Amino acid sequence: MNYLFVKNCIVYFSGANIRFFSPRCPLLCYYFHNSCYFFAIFALGMIVDIHTHNAHTQAQTIDTVGIHPWHAQFGNITEVEQLASSVDAIGEIGLDFACDVPKEVQIAVFNAQLALAEQYEKAVVLHCVKAFEEVMKMVAKFRLKAVIFHGFIGSKEQAQRAITQGYYLSFGERTFRSPKSIEALRSTTLSSLFVESDESTTPIDDIYAQIAELRGVSITELATATEENFKRIFQTTKKRR
Repeated sequence: MNYLFVKNCIVYFSGANIRFFSPRCPLLCYYFHNSCYFFAIFALGMIVDIHTHNAHTQAQTIDTVGIHPWHAQFGNITEVEQLASSVDAIGEIGLDFACDVPKEVQIAVFNAQLALAEQYEKAVVLHCVKAFEEVMKMVAKFRLKAVIFHGFIGSKEQAQRAITQGYYLSFGERTFRSPKSIEALRSTTLSSLFVESDESTTPIDDIYAQIAELRGVSITELATATEENFKRIFQTTKKRR
């Protein structure tokens, strides 16, 4: 796939398909396929990518600081505290019981960061792998501005438990690999849902399109919902890109 950058917009093409995407402006999509042209404008205020490792993204995202559970043995809580007041959220933080870091170390570091999030009134972005019960138990002990499960790949039942507590679930490309995760996505209300690219190189609008199709809604409806969710949490702390 090839890319062109034109006035804050992206034109990318592969074979006979050409698409035009503007993540900053109202979403403008232009298709060319099999000698036919399709043109659509979706009146959106912003495209939210709630979690990305792409430093050059033009989507609306958030600034975070935190010690990932993979690095819990080497992280410095003092450094997190020094930056906590200047970011939008504390993350990624959480528990990963599939990695080699001792559980007790992960739990101690996670607990300390949850306390900072409560102290500084910050949202948290959670990494949770094979530790859903422990994460839910720990998070419930704190009064947090918002809780976002990043890269959610849990079950429909776990999704509903999180949503019942007022938490948000973020879905990305990994979601499409598992029928269980797809079922969780379909059961998640739009008012509790975010979309992310994480480490994927797939354009964020493609991820939106796939999620919208799985949910049976338009891209416009999905993007409007994620924008409203974003504003509900971050409108007092985050300036639009």
